[in-house]
Amino acid sequence: MNTSTSPDAFDGPGSLASALRGDAAVVLDGGLSNQLEAAGHDLSDELWSARLLAEHPEAIVAAHRAYYEAGASVAITASYQATFEGFARRGVGHDRAAELMALSVELAREAARRAETGRPLWVAASAGPYGAMLADGSEYRGRYGLSVADLERFHRPRLEVLAGARPDVLALETVPDADEARALLRAVRGLGVPAWLSYSVDGDRTRAGQPLTEAFALAAEAPEIIAVGVNCCVPEDVDHAVGLAAEITGKPVVVYPNSGETWDARARRWIGQGSFSGDLVTGWRDRGARLIGGCCRVGPGVITEIRSSLA
Repeated sequence: MNTSTSPDAFDGPGSLASALRGDAAVVLDGGLSNQLEAAGHDLSDELWSARLLAEHPEAIVAAHRAYYEAGASVAITASYQATFEGFARRGVGHDRAAELMALSVELAREAARRAETGRPLWVAASAGPYGAMLADGSEYRGRYGLSVADLERFHRPRLEVLAGARPDVLALETVPDADEARALLRAVRGLGVPAWLSYSVDGDRTRAGQPLTEAFALAAEAPEIIAVGVNCCVPEDVDHAVGLAAEITGKPVVVYPNSGETWDARARRWIGQGSFSGDLVTGWRDRGARLIGGCCRVGPGVITEIRSSLA
């Protein structure tokens, strides 16, 4: 395995890494699942939005395009819950599962081709945590009882497939546990595609309870990682995390919180009131965030607000 990636290897003209080194923030998309649900698609099964890769790929293109046209410059693919193990439980073989994972990148590319924005558009291939495959809410707890080596063996094969589809970046997202982050940092070595690492947090700790100072520090010397931050947390947890990530890693910061509601894993629905609005993002930018968007329950309207606020 090649582990000799240079920190400058991903910083060419027109690259996302290069864009993140500027003073302006790049706008991410919002929640893919809520956009698909708004279009009438039922996502209440273990594969979540990944089920539509086979059944309704055109719906995924439409959802990505809606976010591009709302103001996002980066679309995150429908592969968050796409794993060989998860597809196998639905009777999907290894080769077909790999095809569907690669298709997630192509669908986002197709949306970029159709969107008429006049600005650079990038594709981020999503890789969710091990707990997302379990589909039991453990992605918000971590601590699966697996070793770092076990988790690396789980993540590496699908990361190889996603990297082979040539996205602009891999989104290692909603990571609840610093041990899983260690596994992911090992798993992306030598793939030839940059990545961002984004934790799911609760206050100043990961969901598994580790201090964010320790969690962010893991990525500081990883040349493959072009941004570090948080996602799928409540907006109120972002302020502290942004400054900490910038200070500890010296890298651009990525933030995309959810709407502020709470996920009820047993009922498989969101409860409570939302607290995310576009006027929050200038403070995050001023603290070091260079990649800003929304996660679950944040729709195209808020992405438009974000772009307007950052402009």
